[in-house]
Amino acid sequence: MSEACCPAGMDCRILVLDDEPLILLDLEFAVEDAGCIPITALELSEALAIAEHESIVAAILDVSLSHGETCAPVARTLAERGVPYVLHTGDLDRMDEAVRKLGGVLVPKPTPAAVVVSRALEGVTQRQQA
Repeated sequence: MSEACCPAGMDCRILVLDDEPLILLDLEFAVEDAGCIPITALELSEALAIAEHESIVAAILDVSLSHGETCAPVARTLAERGVPYVLHTGDLDRMDEAVRKLGGVLVPKPTPAAVVVSRALEGVTQRQQA
């Protein structure tokens, strides 16, 4: 698979939410390698504020967060704004049905960070072509 790049002429800011710092860092570097600007969050409240107030073109969301939280509020906010997102999870078998209904592209953990970013950017390209 070829590495995805941000569409030409675009301020490509991608929200990355993951409560595991090493995974977040890996994704952050992959977003930068794709020519985009990572906007990172370790917590739900932080990601929700970014989703509500920042200009972003796509997002990568860890589904299961600390304290029993999920990315559902962020995913709903992004969907309302028309921002494509990837649900990046190691809990596909344990995911709540409500999270499954959120839409987005499901990308299981472990998946190489470059592939996760590529999947997120596919949503940006599809949105531009629509």
